[in-house]
Formats: sequence, C-alpha cells, structure tokens
Amino acid sequence: MQEFLIFVIRGLTDYPDEVRVDFVESEGSQTYELWLHPDDMGRVIGKQGNTINAVRALLQVGSAKQNIRSTLKVRDSAVEEGEEEDV
Repeated sequence: MQEFLIFVIRGLTDYPDEVRVDFVESEGSQTYELWLHPDDMGRVIGKQGNTINAVRALLQVGSAKQNIRSTLKVRDSAVEEGEEEDV
C-alpha cells in the first residue's frame, strides 16, 4: 500500500521528489504518514478535503481486502522535527 500511496500522491504534486510516506504499525492497525512540500498541501488536500478523502477511501478499501485497518495522516515537511501537525 505504501508504494500505491506514493504513486498516487506524486501524480498530484508539483514537488514529487519531496513526497515521503512513513509506515507505522500498531496493534491491529496501520498508520501511513504522508510528508509533503508546503506548496503541495492545498493541492493534495483539495477543496473541502475532497482529494485527500478520496485517497483515504482508496487506502481503506485496499486495506480492508487484507483485513487491516489503515489511516492516513498528512504532515507538513516544513514543521520542525519536535513538532507535529495533523491535517
């Protein structure tokens, strides 16, 4: 799923080389953290969050076929290491 997310998101961005997807697994679920260039945030999120919600829906469908619960968090790469910003 990680490669799928990278493929889809890179197609949406102006800075595809700065797209990074980190994988975190916990009890019974998987979390993917999406790191983007700050200029690509609006493009990936879309109007009223429609674009990112569509990507999340694709992730959930793909994960459900494997009986896994997955979530996607969008992170801003401009935020410093000690800080976290969820979108």
